[in-house]
Amino acid sequence: MHSSPQATNTTRMFARVLGPFLVLVIVVALGRFSDLRTLLSQVDSNPFVMWVGGAFTLLTGLVAIALHPYWRGAAAITVSVLAWATALKGLLLMAFPDASTSFATSAIDAAPVAVVSYVLVGLIGVYLTYVGWAPVRRRSTPRVVGVTPFLHRAA
Repeated sequence: MHSSPQATNTTRMFARVLGPFLVLVIVVALGRFSDLRTLLSQVDSNPFVMWVGGAFTLLTGLVAIALHPYWRGAAAITVSVLAWATALKGLLLMAFPDASTSFATSAIDAAPVAVVSYVLVGLIGVYLTYVGWAPVRRRSTPRVVGVTPFLHRAA
């Protein structure tokens, strides 16, 4: 099944943003992995920062949900799942900041699991970057030999 051109274009536009964003965030997070616990403790000590971060994360997720209501094809499903996960994460950061930081601390403590998770998210980012920025392949239309479309019908 094929998606509409609008759905395909919208998915590509989201993939152009989300793909490089995920790759860059993951590369920086892996590069600064030893600093993550310190960064998390600084955020944990200021609940307002957590609430504001959650509010903007929720807003970002809701905007993506509203502008990308498509669920056909791997790329569209990936974008939509990321949108819903972002909105849910923002809500959880606002409503349950202590549980959120506890979960993040546990994830950092389980370093091999965190690194594997980061790599998987990074691969999703690479996939979306490809979907968003790869040239679109035009489907060739079959040519019928011997038919001249500009000839008028004989009466």
